Amino acid sequence: MNNTYAFTFFITLLIIGCQNPKDHVELSGKITNPNSDSIVISNSDGYKKVIEVNSDGTFSDTLKVNEGRYSFYDGGEYGTIFLKNGNSTSFTLDTKEFDETLKFKGDDADKSNVLIAYALLQEKHLDEDLFNKSTDEFNNAFKNLKADYENLKADYSSIDSTYFVEEDEDFGKMKAAYTQYYESKHALKKEFTGKPSPTFTNYENFKGGTSSLKDFRGKYVYIDVWATWCGPCKIEIPFLKELEAKFHNRNIEFISISVDDARRSGTMAKAYKDWRAMVKDKNLTGTQLITGNGWDVDFIKKYKIDKTGIPRFILIDPKGNIIDPDAPRPSSTKLNKILEDLLGA
Repeated sequence: MNNTYAFTFFITLLIIGCQNPKDHVELSGKITNPNSDSIVISNSDGYKKVIEVNSDGTFSDTLKVNEGRYSFYDGGEYGTIFLKNGNSTSFTLDTKEFDETLKFKGDDADKSNVLIAYALLQEKHLDEDLFNKSTDEFNNAFKNLKADYENLKADYSSIDSTYFVEEDEDFGKMKAAYTQYYESKHALKKEFTGKPSPTFTNYENFKGGTSSLKDFRGKYVYIDVWATWCGPCKIEIPFLKELEAKFHNRNIEFISISVDDARRSGTMAKAYKDWRAMVKDKNLTGTQLITGNGWDVDFIKKYKIDKTGIPRFILIDPKGNIIDPDAPRPSSTKLNKILEDLLGA
């Protein structure tokens, strides 16, 4: 080795040795059809970073993090991403098909992509009709999900098995929670289906006056029990409006009953104003009623609806008998088929 080469080699090693590894994550990507002008990166330990999204959907920033999983929120939906200082990571997605298009590239990308793949498996096996299936079908859904999950981990064998501890533990908890809800839903159906519906009287009607359940005798009745502060309730509003428009002037009444109460808003007067404001602002259709006393009314109590149980949808026949005390949601394709069968396509 000549002196010039040796000196150059020494200087190169010295430069490399003096360089510190990146103490941050380089995160970039592009969002098609962005829901917001920013994305929010956060975790359960209180970390939060807001990243600006440009008008063309691109974004780029650096983050100092503790290694692990983080949530990102695009203004419409949440995703999960693995972050580690020193990594360069990017992702792309189209918000119109969030999970289906979300793709990570860069360092440790597989640790994020595998979580998306698992989420898609859950959507596949635990579909919207899961709780309406037979017990065998319900159990088989989890059996098949478990098998596909294990195959997925095998496909990503380069990832240490300890990375999946959270999913392994949560699988049993998820199945237990789903099973509890499934059993309570079917117990409710067994108790109520085919029996006369509990009634309500003199609930204030947004259009004026009051309404009672008996006023709609002779029609099928689809009831939505909801509240203005309930996120899942509001998600169903566009679908409910579509159904009401489709079956308008048919032998069915779409009734929304608000359980807005003082315990959520501070005063009953504010709860009432919130209800009227949302009905007007969202141009809610069908028959819009409010109990006037929140949850503390016989109709809500007899149907065993609590604060964690809304939205609840109830389907009643023209004679006032219960077809389904926990009917499919407006967003369910199954409900559309049920109504077509009852009313004629």
